[in-house]
Amino acid sequence: MRLATWNVNSVRARAERVVDWLQRSETDVLAMQEIKCKPEQFPREAFEAAGYELAVHGLNQWNGVAIASRVGLSDVETSFPAQPGFAKTGDPVVEARALGATAGGIRVWSLYVPNGRGIGDPHYTYKLDFLGRLKDAAAGWTDVPTALVGDFNVAPLPTDIWSEEDAEAETHVTPEARAAFHAFEDAGYTELSRRFIPAERTYTFWDYKALRFPKGEGMRIDFVYASDPLAALATGASIVRDERKGKGASDHVPVVIDLEDPA
Repeated sequence: MRLATWNVNSVRARAERVVDWLQRSETDVLAMQEIKCKPEQFPREAFEAAGYELAVHGLNQWNGVAIASRVGLSDVETSFPAQPGFAKTGDPVVEARALGATAGGIRVWSLYVPNGRGIGDPHYTYKLDFLGRLKDAAAGWTDVPTALVGDFNVAPLPTDIWSEEDAEAETHVTPEARAAFHAFEDAGYTELSRRFIPAERTYTFWDYKALRFPKGEGMRIDFVYASDPLAALATGASIVRDERKGKGASDHVPVVIDLEDPA
C-alpha cells in the first residue's frame, strides 16, 4: 500500500497534474492540503474517473483538506476533538485544517497546521495551540494504525531549512514550535520519512519568491507521523522533488510512504 501527503496549493489549478501523478506513482491514498475550495468546487470528476473516492473539507478559498483513496474511504471526520478555532475579531472559527478518514485499514488524518505568520501575531499562538491539542487527541489513537500527515509548518531541525534567518519562516523554527512538533513522539508516534530519508538539506517546500527552488533554498515541513501499529508496516519512503519542477507546480512536493498490507 502506498500513502502520500501533498500540499497541492489549489487543487482546481492543479487537478490534472495531481491525478496524473497519482496514476504514475500508483499511490493508493493521498492526503491533500491547501485545496482552497469548498467541497462543491472540488474537481471530483478527474479523481473519480481515475478510480479514487474522495473526502473533502473546505469552507472558502483558503485552507482546505482532502483525502483521495482507491482502497476504500469511511468514517469521515472534519475536525479532531477540541480542535481550536481562530479569528482576529469576533468568534473563533474552526477552520478546514483537519480531515480524518479510514482508508485501506488505516486511519488517515490530513492536516494543514497554521502558519503562525509572525512571533507577535495571534496566529502564532493559534499554531501552538493547534499542535498541542492535536497531540492530545492523537495520544488516544495509538492502538490502531494511524497516520498524521500533512503540512506541519515546522522545520524541526536546523538542517530542515536553508537559513534559520529566513524572515518568511520565523514561526517554523522557534523552540516552542519545534518542541510542539517533537511532542508527537512522546504521544506514541514515529515520523516515518525521517526514518528512511535522514539526509540533511532534503526539502519538501520551496517558496515561489526569490528563485528559491533553483537556488536550493527550501524547507522540510511536510511529514508523516505514524502510530506504532502503522510504523511497524513501513517499508520505505520518498520525497518527490521532481514535482516542484515544470509549469503549474505546487510549492510543495509529495512525501510518500510504502507500507505492507495492514490486513
